[in-house]
Amino acid sequence: MNHQVETRRTRADRVAAITARLNRLPPSRYIWRLVMLFSLCGFFEIYEIALTAFLSPGLIRAGIFHADAKGFLGLADQASFAAATFAGFFVGAALFSSVADKYGRRSVLTCSLLWYAVCTVVMAAQNTALAVDLWRLVAGIGVGVQLVTIDSYLAELVPRTVRGKAFAVNYGLMYLGVPAAALLCWLLLPTDPALMAGWRWVASFPALAIPVVLWVRRLVPESPRWLLQRGQLEAAEQVVASIEARVSSEVRGQLPMPHIGSPEAEGQADLTELLRPTYRRRTLMLIALNIFQALGFYGFSNWVPTLLASQGVTFVKSLQYSFAIAIVYPVAPLLIAFFADRFEAKWQIVAGAVGTAVFGLLFAQQSSPAMLVALGALITVSNILLSYSYHAYQTTLYPTRLRARAVGFVYSFSRLATVLSGFAIAIVLRDFGTTGVFAFIAICMLVVVIAVGVFGPQTRGLTLEESSR
Repeated sequence: MNHQVETRRTRADRVAAITARLNRLPPSRYIWRLVMLFSLCGFFEIYEIALTAFLSPGLIRAGIFHADAKGFLGLADQASFAAATFAGFFVGAALFSSVADKYGRRSVLTCSLLWYAVCTVVMAAQNTALAVDLWRLVAGIGVGVQLVTIDSYLAELVPRTVRGKAFAVNYGLMYLGVPAAALLCWLLLPTDPALMAGWRWVASFPALAIPVVLWVRRLVPESPRWLLQRGQLEAAEQVVASIEARVSSEVRGQLPMPHIGSPEAEGQADLTELLRPTYRRRTLMLIALNIFQALGFYGFSNWVPTLLASQGVTFVKSLQYSFAIAIVYPVAPLLIAFFADRFEAKWQIVAGAVGTAVFGLLFAQQSSPAMLVALGALITVSNILLSYSYHAYQTTLYPTRLRARAVGFVYSFSRLATVLSGFAIAIVLRDFGTTGVFAFIAICMLVVVIAVGVFGPQTRGLTLEESSR
């Protein structure tokens, strides 16, 4: 008995020591290269999300979608297309995110990216609205798993001193997928290049993700924290030693001394733990955050061309204005990176929600192209501040053994809410116009402000082991 206690104590000491060595690492070029590799994977995911708004005009032009309310439930086909997209995200996040806790971050990241790339190319070959929506849903499952895995992976590998900046940079690079999608749609949707409808070329673009899978699998290490939780101490030791050697050679100096704290509790992940006293309050807060930020965020971003058209903008002009607004997506997070770690994440979430509500209500009153683009850009900046900060925030609130599963669980409510938002926005836009849409979004943002501002714990400056207790 005493031998078993001593063995467990020795094991816990080793886990704490390895974790401390990982926590003490300073920022370095190697760490930022890892961030960029994660961003490259996420680029295709954001490209896919952006197509939810931008691809529909091309499908309408090809005769696959209806321009008016002749689709499912008497609504526009855009509503069912968006619903299929985020239903796939929901299934991926809710039912399959736990595989990243079981099989490792690297394997699940690369497999989910490959799944998505293949399925979205198959979607590009379809000829009916039902088939397009079906393959969109299947592709979305891979995207749903991928996003949760990237967030967990990133939080576990980057130093706490630059965690906010790393998430901001990651999202800035990922969001290059938005202007990429907007530009390709602007150039290709009105035409039929190389004897194939432009929308099919746009939808086939993610085939480029296939070689990325091989590259990422070769260069990105498995998460040491995940290895420790799975009892693979020697493998974790090797990964941390390799990272230390790279970082040490780049900073050209002795690494800081590690400060050994208490290790995370070991054990198998169990979703019921989310509703036990330790995590119940933060879980309910994150469910509310995910539901209402999704209704507001995607209520605008998925409907940009449609909302512009409802303000009197023509088809071609709506694509041009959408591209102008889309340029903001990769730029804003890179600017946010300069102050990301200076302010508490929960208050950045609140600020983003307030900005989305205020600028959205102003957008609804405009008809001038310049003001529509300017306010659309400000809504986008606010949405990005909200999005990057809450993704960084929720990954810090759960332990490694539970992180991907827990984040997938709360994040799945975001995906489910986005499924409903497609129909909700379609109904509100039809019955109350653009003003009604942004009033709806403002109410959703108010719920976010209350949930996070009142009930969210503070995490700035804490290690993952400290903030997840």
